[in-house]
Amino acid sequence: MMGGCSTVRPWQNLPARDGAPPVTRATTQVDDLARTPSLVVAVTLSGGGARAAAFGLGVLQELKATGFTWEGRQTTLLDEVGLVSGVSGGSVLAAHYAAFGDETLARFEPDFLLADFQSGLIGRALSPVALYDMSSSWYGRSNVLAERLDKLYRGRSFGDLQASPRGPRLLVTATDLTSGAPFPFTQEQFALICSDLASVPLSFAVASSSAVPLLLSPMTLRNHAGHCPTPAAAEGSADGNYRIRLLRDSSRSYLDAQERPFVHLVDGGLSDNLGVRALLDRSMGGSSIRESFRGVPPGSVRRIILVVVNSERDASERIDQADRVPSTGQVVDSLLFSAGARATQETLGILDDDARRWAAEIARQRGTADSPFAADAQLHVIGVSLRGLADGSLRRTLLRVPTAFSITPEQVHTLEQAGRDALRESPAFQRLREDLGVRP
Repeated sequence: MMGGCSTVRPWQNLPARDGAPPVTRATTQVDDLARTPSLVVAVTLSGGGARAAAFGLGVLQELKATGFTWEGRQTTLLDEVGLVSGVSGGSVLAAHYAAFGDETLARFEPDFLLADFQSGLIGRALSPVALYDMSSSWYGRSNVLAERLDKLYRGRSFGDLQASPRGPRLLVTATDLTSGAPFPFTQEQFALICSDLASVPLSFAVASSSAVPLLLSPMTLRNHAGHCPTPAAAEGSADGNYRIRLLRDSSRSYLDAQERPFVHLVDGGLSDNLGVRALLDRSMGGSSIRESFRGVPPGSVRRIILVVVNSERDASERIDQADRVPSTGQVVDSLLFSAGARATQETLGILDDDARRWAAEIARQRGTADSPFAADAQLHVIGVSLRGLADGSLRRTLLRVPTAFSITPEQVHTLEQAGRDALRESPAFQRLREDLGVRP
């Protein structure tokens, strides 16, 4: 029998080599995300465990099935995706697609969704070796999850993604447990702690984004601020823009490593369950969408397409139907799926306001001198949600699928089909198909 406590230490980020220069522009800058300069496509995948991953996979399948001709060549909407963003369960799929591309359409279902990932995770966590490892002060339940995910991603890191020029950019978001702010896995964010995103395993980022408090343990990064030149302040004035001021205040909090030597990360859904806030705030949170296309030649941008996949579910039960004191489980469930739904609605409201502002700006500027927008430039923002399913009975059933790493095969297949149907039935998506000349 093993005695004593383990001193095992999981992977930890090192200081950037040679005092890497600070990043001076957002790594989610829109003009860096397009596969084709004239066509900018991004997909965000929300949290929700395997339910979200299955629903999101159906959306990706439908995007792949949407073929059209663009500037004389045949392509599909999925082939044009330049950024895939994910939170919690959605990040499991987002990282897999960023790593393996179209292989995900065939392999993600058998390798994750139908593999009873959760039982394997529990079995590993209860094994003598894992129990001994978890007696270490530096090794928690989420590190067991990261080990399982590392097998799913075949040991890939963000550096491996950067070495693949044709793959989409990946944005995974966790939550800073100290500040409650989103912590996006971008080089811009890692420059603040003087570390290198390329060294980060995909499994570490996804485990961080999926670390539901109490059920899983926080994941930890070391803050090496001070080993590198201080990152340059973002350009432009923040006067009158609360979102920019909040983002800058959050960024500054990492610059004093003595005050904050470690960063503990938990489920990204606590700060942004849609996986869209980091993209909005960092890429397009300024006063003008034109600022996000500073590196683009005049008149080159013709279409901007954002697909937002929302897989949130209803609370398991309505606690306001009884006068009894809610149990701890009921409180946690309501906080995640009732109170959390309010934050999602706020994000959707911000997105709607931003989209209206961007569309008006594009309409004013397209075709004018020095504008990045072509004369026919259009913006399409497409929301895809389980709540948008036309079949009421199916909708109610799927909104009650549990948030877990494993669901039944029947639920997997039904959710995939629901993802395809929900996107196809979306009026905004139908307008996009017509705009692109997609054949019925």
